Amino acid sequence: MDIISLDKEYVAATYGRFPLELVSGKGCLLKGADGKSYIDLTSGIGVTAFGIADDAWVAAVTAQLSKLQHASNLYYTQPCAQLAKLLCDKTGMKKVFFCNSGAEANECAIKYARKYSQEKKGQQYSTIITLKNSFHGRTLATLSATGQDHFHQHFQPLPAGFAYVDAEDLEGLKAMVAQIPTAGILLECVQGEGGVVPLSKEFVTGVAELCRREDIPFMIDEVQTGNGRTGALYAYMHFGITPDIVSTAKGLGGGLPIGAALLGEKVCSALNPGDHGSTYGGNPVCCAGALSVIERLDEAFLAQVREKSEYIFSALSGAEGITDVTGMGLMIGIKTVKSNKDVVAACMQQGVLCLTAKDKVRLLPALNIPMEQLQKAVSVLLDACK
Repeated sequence: MDIISLDKEYVAATYGRFPLELVSGKGCLLKGADGKSYIDLTSGIGVTAFGIADDAWVAAVTAQLSKLQHASNLYYTQPCAQLAKLLCDKTGMKKVFFCNSGAEANECAIKYARKYSQEKKGQQYSTIITLKNSFHGRTLATLSATGQDHFHQHFQPLPAGFAYVDAEDLEGLKAMVAQIPTAGILLECVQGEGGVVPLSKEFVTGVAELCRREDIPFMIDEVQTGNGRTGALYAYMHFGITPDIVSTAKGLGGGLPIGAALLGEKVCSALNPGDHGSTYGGNPVCCAGALSVIERLDEAFLAQVREKSEYIFSALSGAEGITDVTGMGLMIGIKTVKSNKDVVAACMQQGVLCLTAKDKVRLLPALNIPMEQLQKAVSVLLDACK
């Protein structure tokens, strides 16, 4: 069966797929229908945190599948409660709302921030401020929260109640807060879809202090940066700040769809039964997979993530055909002299899968990628950039 032709005929044409059918894999090696093996530096866009068919993850998910695959949120289930406790224990947050994706986690964060601010300050406190060049999801509300005009095309009118300020413009943000009744500020510590651009510690800590002083819920979008991706459990931990809400997804489930909004002391009681919900949120199978991921992200493991990151930055910085390397941990953007699409295509031809972000090549390998595979993949990437 020609799967590529079948897909083109019956699957909605919303993706620009690479001409490759993947059929199986183990760890960071993927097998294509073409019979070739590929070193995976994409992890399903930051999802398969421990690679493909990880033994511990498969065992946890399979065990739960044989017990209870779904129950709805009318009842209690063990994996959901255990995962919420683990996340709170590791972050100091107080409550967790589970959903299915990063966009839904951000929608939840927005609702908590608005209800908290409106009940405390008045109905006019509804605006969520985000950064230009940000990306927060593809639902209508999270598209509106996204500070990139080209994502807004074709979908007007988008929901109102969002304003945008340039990253690193702390004075501009302060001026906006002084003029607009602000319900919350939402930012990514590393702007992933915006080109893998980290924010400065000075800016992030300045935003945190502004939110504390003005009693504004401070929200960090950790959909892509979270769950060990940057070499810390969550990227905000590199900055020495404590948000009021953390949204996350992608690597949390290790390959199953799960999102979460982690809620701090300030906002955790803002919503009541009936104010929000998700049919699949807290699904026991997804939570079992997530438990397997989060339990293993201890300091010793995260130190290895940072070591691999240092290797990549050292190997690529200043290399022929590369003009800039940005990012944090194993979330890396590479500005190349050649077109990033040409570099990605050349890497694929040589058995290495990479991604793009804006005009950069983007790397999001599994957090446990073996060093020998990483070194081989980086060698291919360096040749492709020449």
